[in-house]
Amino acid sequence: MADQMQWANALSTRPSLEAAITDVVERAVSSLNAPADLGLVFISSAFASEYSRLLPLLAEKLSVPVLIGCSGGGVIGTTAEGQTQELEAEASLSLTLAHLPGVDLQVFHVIAEELPDLDSSPDAWIDLIGVPPSPTPQFILLCGSFSSGINDLLQGLDFAYPGSVTVGGQASAGAMSGRMALFCNDRLYREGTVGLALTGNIVLETIVAQGCRPIGQPLQVTKAERNIILELDEQVPLMVLREVIANLTEKERILAQHSLFVGVAMDGFKPSLQQGDFLIRGILGVDPSAGAIAIGDRVRPGQRLQFHLRDAEASAEDLEFLLQQYQTQRASEGAAAAALMFTCVGRGEGLYGKPNFDSELFRRYIKDIPVGGFFCNGEIGPVAGSTFLHGYTSVFGICRALDLEDEKIG
Repeated sequence: MADQMQWANALSTRPSLEAAITDVVERAVSSLNAPADLGLVFISSAFASEYSRLLPLLAEKLSVPVLIGCSGGGVIGTTAEGQTQELEAEASLSLTLAHLPGVDLQVFHVIAEELPDLDSSPDAWIDLIGVPPSPTPQFILLCGSFSSGINDLLQGLDFAYPGSVTVGGQASAGAMSGRMALFCNDRLYREGTVGLALTGNIVLETIVAQGCRPIGQPLQVTKAERNIILELDEQVPLMVLREVIANLTEKERILAQHSLFVGVAMDGFKPSLQQGDFLIRGILGVDPSAGAIAIGDRVRPGQRLQFHLRDAEASAEDLEFLLQQYQTQRASEGAAAAALMFTCVGRGEGLYGKPNFDSELFRRYIKDIPVGGFFCNGEIGPVAGSTFLHGYTSVFGICRALDLEDEKIG
């Protein structure tokens, strides 16, 4: 029988950290029939005063060559009955273990001050990360809550590692505590970014559900400065927006008062734009006198954009659309082995009015695989081939073996 990729996840809600660690280690280890090569651990902010105890306690129970993790406003994991749970406001711990034959693993920790200039060569980024660009690595990144360099890091990785896929999230401290934690092997960090590069017999596929639906029609930016839109289709942006809102239903107009966003088209040449073609960004403010609109990203003349609305219904429709698309496109490829879920603290029960919505919808399409993850302050995932830090998003990283022939044996 071939040595196959194996994944397991265990979730615990035991209020004692020692008991929770014993619980997740015993269940995750017993689910594998080969030694674990990788561990991913996510701890809820209810344990904030005990972050420094996590790694020493884990080391007493678990021996794994590579381990990364972080704190979250909540954690996501798989129960003993095989159900995925999103636990937002209670003490909880999620441990994912993986046996990864034919996969090389390399961890790194970087801080903003170490990042090369964005006009540096790819070699500068490769030297910093310490991972060769070939074979193409897949990245999982966990970063500090207010890690100022994360956007530059994402841009640098895209530049230096073309074709790589990057997912992850910003550690969140939760409402009760300003403290966060990043874990890398036996080290606890309070800032920067912890990363894992995976190369070899593994594919990381992504679903990035930004949770919005478009309103109105696509528009072209005809004049802009930094993040300020000065003209749309050679008209005053605020006048254009008012016209879009005037054509909405009454329910949509009420929603637009607090849940209006801008979608920036990522492909400048695609003739027909649809869901998934846009990078969703917030509207930061308007200038009533000039009619300009400021958004949460740089914008340049020639780009196309479309206004979007976000609510529970739009978020559900967006995720289902992307899951259907994934299922259709991947039907002939190897079976998924596991998934990592990075979802915004602004989603979950607060958005949908009930728990486990995104994870249950995911499992309806991609069944019977372990899922682990956490509630983030920002989610990392690709849109149209470039990697971004998102908000109000659910990012799924779906893992499967690259070598299908090996997977078929046994």
